[in-house]
Amino acid sequence: MNDTFDLRLDTLRAAYVAGETTPRRLIAELRDKAAALNPEFKLFIHLLTTEELEPYLAALDARSPAELPLYGIPFAIKDNIDLAGIPTTAACPAFAYTPETSATLVEQLIALGAVPLGKCNLDQFATGLNGTRSPYGECRNSVHPDYPSGGSSAGSSLAVALGVASFALGTDTAGSGR
Repeated sequence: MNDTFDLRLDTLRAAYVAGETTPRRLIAELRDKAAALNPEFKLFIHLLTTEELEPYLAALDARSPAELPLYGIPFAIKDNIDLAGIPTTAACPAFAYTPETSATLVEQLIALGAVPLGKCNLDQFATGLNGTRSPYGECRNSVHPDYPSGGSSAGSSLAVALGVASFALGTDTAGSGR
């Protein structure tokens, strides 16, 4: 995959309509890219496996970009927001639980055709301001390695900045998202 591939919604829709790529191909490439970046940047706590991605991709197989406004759009989820069947940790392994249902917003995004790529790293319990307080590792800045990535939603911002998601969900506990 081209490291500078444009993940904006209009660009992806045009690429899907023109047959230049498919959600399966794009998501596989982005998942591989995220897996390669994760050891250095620590952006994901849980990157969905091929098997975990399958239901989302299979739901798009019989659909077209014209039917769903977010058809095949990759997104990431801060790991204090639930995705059904995937552990939510809030960056605290002792707190981890596996929800049976997704958060309402996550369900709505998936129903509109978006595909979750994984659960992003964060300052533990979303109580930090710079992305360095996680037992899953410090989120390194995407541009300057001597600086933190910033905010408790650091992994979410990295997923977008590093080009593995079109958008990412985050939270703003005390100004950390700003």
